[in-house]
Amino acid sequence: MGPLNGVRVIELGSFIAGPYCGMLLADFGAEVIKIEPPQAGDPMRQWGLPSGVPGRSYWWSVIGRNKKSVTIDLRHPRGVELVRTLAGASDVLVENFRPGTLEKWGLGYAEVRDLNPGLIVVRISGFGQTGPYRAHAGFASVAEAMAGLRYIAGYPDRPPVRVGVSIGDTLAGLFGALGAVLALKTRSDRKGQGQVVDVGLTDAVLAVMEGILVECSALGVVRERTGGVTAGIAPSNIYPTADQSWVVIGANADTVFRRLAQVTGRPELSDDPRFATHVARGQHQAELDALIASWTSSHYRDEIVETLRNAGVPAGPVNSARDVIEEPHFRDRGIIACVDDPELGRLTMQGVVPFLSLTPGQIRWAGPTLGQHTDEVLREIVGLGVSEIEDLRVQGVI
Repeated sequence: MGPLNGVRVIELGSFIAGPYCGMLLADFGAEVIKIEPPQAGDPMRQWGLPSGVPGRSYWWSVIGRNKKSVTIDLRHPRGVELVRTLAGASDVLVENFRPGTLEKWGLGYAEVRDLNPGLIVVRISGFGQTGPYRAHAGFASVAEAMAGLRYIAGYPDRPPVRVGVSIGDTLAGLFGALGAVLALKTRSDRKGQGQVVDVGLTDAVLAVMEGILVECSALGVVRERTGGVTAGIAPSNIYPTADQSWVVIGANADTVFRRLAQVTGRPELSDDPRFATHVARGQHQAELDALIASWTSSHYRDEIVETLRNAGVPAGPVNSARDVIEEPHFRDRGIIACVDDPELGRLTMQGVVPFLSLTPGQIRWAGPTLGQHTDEVLREIVGLGVSEIEDLRVQGVI
């Protein structure tokens, strides 16, 4: 059932960061009860390419997987009371609203802690719960820009670019899930004491920025955009192929570069003073990349990858989404998962990470229909009867 079996999570977030955190917890067995506004639901139900089923975009099938959908209007006092009751019977509450929103609804940590001292509240926001920017709205694009990621993404002669996915959101969700698990461990050691997990999108992006801050502070060096390469690390780039595709080759270690030179028919390059050492290759990066590209451009992609792998040179194709789905290694490893859905049919999506040998996670169902589990949760956890639930529905609370 997964290592988080028996852990109940209330997810109040929307869009990506909070729901991604909830998805990770659900993948490993937590009972994640997603609270959504009646009628509209989470905006992620509309994002990405439509599936043809109202309220169930294909993106939603991934980020909403393994969750129970419950519709509650938090603008209604009775709706807030329902969530308070659920929080009192839960282990973790995840939210990614602007700081102060939960407090406005009477669901701040101080209030829910009185109901449930062991409750862990994961708070994900643009800039965190403290600091001069705490009250500002913040999306992943802003966090990626302010934390320096966008500055180094792209080519030196062009404006900064997006990395291709909302990485700031998913990083924040990942750190939120890690924080929840750490807080659960702490709670087990400290007789049921809960706490707040505070993650800013800017914090999450900064956390993965390698050595660029310390290099700047110590040496005054500002890392700039370098396109597909890392300055001074060669060869490590993408190279064109004869079938109009691309491959990545990473052969920057001396021993690996010697193998690359041999297999490409230019063994003399490993003794050439321009390329014989790591430092020299970095100084003559453009020349070396041109030589490698002249070889790759005369061979097909799959031939290049097979040849280099057999020679012990790290290499791989630059895959599109279709290529990823068809990649046999991913299929065999189980990182590409197929999920059968009664409305959407057979869905192919990314699987659960990491792999645990004893208590692995799993995808039990794709993102649910809006309000699919409302009656079940209100009946079994809140303790309401059929007539009470129907009254709430008539009032527009659920």
